[in-house]
Amino acid sequence: MQLLIYLAKKAVLRCWGICVHPLHNMYARWLLYSSNAVHGPGLCSFGIPDVRISRGRSHSVRCRIGREFTMRNGSYGVSRSSPRCLIFVDRDGVLRIGDRVGISNAVIICTQSVTIGNDVKAGFGVHIMDSDFHALDPEARRGPDDVLQRRSAPVRIGENVFIGAGTFILKGVAIGDNAIIGACSVVTRSIPAGEIWAGNPARRIRGGEEVSPVMERGLHA
Repeated sequence: MQLLIYLAKKAVLRCWGICVHPLHNMYARWLLYSSNAVHGPGLCSFGIPDVRISRGRSHSVRCRIGREFTMRNGSYGVSRSSPRCLIFVDRDGVLRIGDRVGISNAVIICTQSVTIGNDVKAGFGVHIMDSDFHALDPEARRGPDDVLQRRSAPVRIGENVFIGAGTFILKGVAIGDNAIIGACSVVTRSIPAGEIWAGNPARRIRGGEEVSPVMERGLHA
């Protein structure tokens, strides 16, 4: 009996997802369009993202997204309690996302420059941020100049990069093509192409020619 209830519930949820998915797609595209973002054909959104894109000081496009961009939001990601994807671009920021990029319950915060190459896959809960958000000087954090003294530096992620779940990529980082980053890593420095890094702070595990058994267990999206 319990099996029948489980199967019936699963069937109902699947039918519901099939029915509402086109609406999610339409609403996500409208959110990007209304925020002056440009995206290529094939954009696919499971659930509704949180999009906050400033129009900036000029009329230039602050956010460009390539072809076949896929994002999973909320319960369409890992669990029902999962957060939505957040795409935030400040008025001085420029966000560039390549073709066939996939993210799940991820956060992208751009105050200056974030570039994501083609075929990048980012697992659940990945955070990509190009700023410290607050001043590093403790005295400045108490005053009105706190945000004005924050430090920002461009983030660049190359092509075909695999970013494991729960990873944080911080300001000033450049990640080379075909690199792999283990789950729950904190990336504070640049990663050469084709290498495997993991840890807090992230360190080189080995080159990209083979993956150790420990990394096979830790890498997941």
